[in-house]
Amino acid sequence: MHFRILSLFFVFCSVVCSAQHPDVHKIDLDTCRTFTSIESAMINPDVVYKLNLHKMKLKEFPEEILHLSNLLVLDLSKNKLTEIPEEVGELSHLVEVNLSKNKIVSFPVGLTQCRFLRKITLSQNELDSLPPSIGNLSQLEYLDLWSNNLGYYPNEMKKLVQLKELDLRVINLNKQEQQRISSLLPNTKIHFSPSCDCAN
Repeated sequence: MHFRILSLFFVFCSVVCSAQHPDVHKIDLDTCRTFTSIESAMINPDVVYKLNLHKMKLKEFPEEILHLSNLLVLDLSKNKLTEIPEEVGELSHLVEVNLSKNKIVSFPVGLTQCRFLRKITLSQNELDSLPPSIGNLSQLEYLDLWSNNLGYYPNEMKKLVQLKELDLRVINLNKQEQQRISSLLPNTKIHFSPSCDCAN
């Protein structure tokens, strides 16, 4: 009985969400079903707005995700991903992405094509730099880069005028580099670890 009620609830949420299509950015995400498998998401891709595949032991980015054209929230945290394909930029409606606790070496450049992104979580990866195209994310409000190997921060970060919070803790930065980053983002709350006596 409870399963039947739950199933009807999910159907109702999907109907409510799809009724607001195509302006997906007016959707109340709290009322939308969160899909937790590729198989269930692919049954009706157009009504998939939230996909959570965390802790699935993924070693490669599932290409099926690229068919979820209305996807708004993507969670691939706690997997074993080493890279995100540039084609992720085709998910043009994305507003939130969580890629924390993977093994990603390069910042996913494709994400910089997603102009509606407001929140990116990339903590505990192996990123070594940020691309200049990060400046394209004019709507970005939250960027979590905690515990990475970052050594390069482009001047284009100054274009992130909506950025409210930036987490750079557990990243070696000398005092001069911390000051430079702060000057690029004067209206952003930036979390640093204590500065190091090191070259950046």
